[in-house]
Amino acid sequence: MHPVESTVERVVLAEPRGFCAGVERAVEAVRNALKAYGPPLYVRHQIVHNRFVLEALEAEGAIFVENLDRIPHGQRVIFSAHGVAPSEWDHARQRDLRVIDATCPLVTKVHLEVSRYAAEGRTIILIGHAGHEEVNGTLGVAPGKVMLVGTVEEARTIQIPDPLHVAVVTQTTLSVDDTREIMEELKRRFPRMITPKTDDICYATQNRQNAVKELVESTDAILVVGSKQSSNANRLVEVARTRGARAYLVDSIKDVTIEMLDGVRSLGLTASASSPEWLVEEIIAAFADRGARVELVSVATERVHFALPMAD
Repeated sequence: MHPVESTVERVVLAEPRGFCAGVERAVEAVRNALKAYGPPLYVRHQIVHNRFVLEALEAEGAIFVENLDRIPHGQRVIFSAHGVAPSEWDHARQRDLRVIDATCPLVTKVHLEVSRYAAEGRTIILIGHAGHEEVNGTLGVAPGKVMLVGTVEEARTIQIPDPLHVAVVTQTTLSVDDTREIMEELKRRFPRMITPKTDDICYATQNRQNAVKELVESTDAILVVGSKQSSNANRLVEVARTRGARAYLVDSIKDVTIEMLDGVRSLGLTASASSPEWLVEEIIAAFADRGARVELVSVATERVHFALPMAD
């Protein structure tokens, strides 16, 4: 991408954007463990869905694995921000692994709710995306008692053994807007269903989507910095496009093409909750160096901070 060839006169930055507290905590946990114990340090699954973050941590000595069997007995392992099923904890103990738990506290909260509802004899409906790492972990909290729903049609047809004893939880990286239609259908079918508290929803997901809605109102096109593997990054693009905006998902400045900027004078810019700020700064600099002015659209101030996980 050559900004000199573009017509962009104004870059509008969304606020909040980028790393959320859970991602910051997970990445910092890996770096602190590497400093304290040295490499190798094993990490169960990608700590976050961003290749630049992963490559940087690999260069520092982190080794990402999808299966605990790949980790030698007695080694140290970090569980990612997405969380894992209890069976993974059992597996880790069997291999005498020394676990540092970097699960986002919001995910842990959902796991505890699932455990409580299962103990009460309820069927738990999980609203989420099939195959997502967080969803896999939550399903494993109470095997056989959690049913996954990902669409309104699935909510309309799901069969529950006892409709009077139902509870619902959601994948934390889905916003209130993402789940609204599904939730309304479930409430219609199961009026006595226990619904999640609003603080179960990831504050960062909702805030970033709200900021994108504001960008749509004042820009000609929007760039979302994030990875294709990131659920919340893809959703930011969808939120913009459903409101009629031109929106593009880019990993970095290298992915920005002149075609994306055709006729664009006012460019919106945001980043997913797993994207580091330096990727955004590179894009800002590319346009600012060619005379584009930079403005900020802010919809919320985030002051959330999660304490680092304890090492063994």
